[in-house]
This record gives sequence, structure tokens and C-alpha cells, in this order.
Amino acid sequence: MIGKFKNIINSSRPVLVDFYAEWCVPCKQVPPILKEVKEEFREQLRIIKVDVDRNPNIVTKYQIRSVPTIMLFKNGEAKWSGAGVHSANEIKLIVQQEIEN
Repeated sequence: MIGKFKNIINSSRPVLVDFYAEWCVPCKQVPPILKEVKEEFREQLRIIKVDVDRNPNIVTKYQIRSVPTIMLFKNGEAKWSGAGVHSANEIKLIVQQEIEN
């Protein structure tokens, strides 16, 4: 899975990664927020979900210590990371900055 993950995040198009767990109650608040973000950016942004329990190698490599955590990658590089639930507007600002760079 880590090889496939690296291929996905190596894109010149920003990739927003939602690190979550099935048992995590706050994680259930994130999908509607990310849906709103995706509606604004459409093809300019890719959003994927990574279950931390099923992908321990990715969790270790990117030092995910709590869920939910959202990370933004571009060209394989982590550009931003935030633990907890963030507003759609906050995430949109961060994504917009990366798209403009």
C-alpha cells in the first residue's frame, strides 16, 4: 500500500489525505467538510482516505499520532498537516495557496 500511496501523492495536483479510523467519532465529521472542499476545487484537487488501522506503515512514515489528521501533499512533499477537525474554509485557504504556488 505504501508504494501506491507514494504514487498518488507524487502528483503535481495537490492531494488531500484524510487519516481516519472507523472507531474515531470526530473522524465522522470530516467527510462532509472534505466534500465541500472538493466541490470548490473539483479537478484541481484529489482527496483520499487512509484508514490508520489498515495502513500502519504509512502512519509510521508520516508520523500520524492522532485521528483525524489531514495532510496536504504536492509532488510527494507534505505541504501541510493538521490534527483534529478543521473547517472547510480553513482547508480551502490552505489548498488555494498550494494551487497558486
